[in-house]
Amino acid sequence: MEQKALKVWYDHEADFLEVSFETREGYFRETANEHVMEKVDADGVVIGFSVLRISALSDNPLSLVLPGRKAA
Repeated sequence: MEQKALKVWYDHEADFLEVSFETREGYFRETANEHVMEKVDADGVVIGFSVLRISALSDNPLSLVLPGRKAA
């Protein structure tokens, strides 16, 4: 099984969490959850995600599905 590094950043002052599966150029786009943005590469492959206002989720666990590829 191939191992990959996972990078996690948390900015307490901005109340922002970012998780990267891969270190590549990409951009963030909205998801169905107002707290979550997914980071995708030029081909639409999800390479990370961010959670905004993460402290607002303290009493409600975050549950989401990030697709591996954009819809055809």
